[in-house]
Amino acid sequence: MGPDRPQRILLPVRVSWIVTSFAAALLLNFVPWHPAALAPDFVALTLTFWCVRQPRLVGLGVAWLLGLLSDAGSGALLGQHALVYSLLAFAAITLSRRILWFSVWGQALHVAVLLLFAQGVAALVRLAAGADFPGWSLFAAPLLGAALWPVASLLLLAPQRRPIEVDETRPL
Repeated sequence: MGPDRPQRILLPVRVSWIVTSFAAALLLNFVPWHPAALAPDFVALTLTFWCVRQPRLVGLGVAWLLGLLSDAGSGALLGQHALVYSLLAFAAITLSRRILWFSVWGQALHVAVLLLFAQGVAALVRLAAGADFPGWSLFAAPLLGAALWPVASLLLLAPQRRPIEVDETRPL
């Protein structure tokens, strides 16, 4: 932000908005995208966003529950997404203060690393369960998810933004 653009003060987040965003992300994950290898994990992206922005409200328990819901909805190995999302939430909460220091594109680079880590853990779990290696295209979806970070930030912070009210009588 330049010196001529004032920073916005955000309203406190409503828990109902967080729940709604997770429900929408779960629905987007259940849509049959073609090609499936390029479809980003919307739950992982939304979970990363809220763990970075609201680490006291969204944590490991929420990640684990979302993982079980994802496993049940997609028919995956039960516990696979729960493990991946829990590790992702831990990493995002651990790095949250660092990530927020950067611009939205710097944050997207951090998120790319987090999503690649999560995808790598998911691939290792599937390989341990006896699946074949899906190929290197597996890592395209996390990069696409990281590219969506600015859009996700804009959409998920929209209800918290206050309109800029300039009061000429206030000294600050």
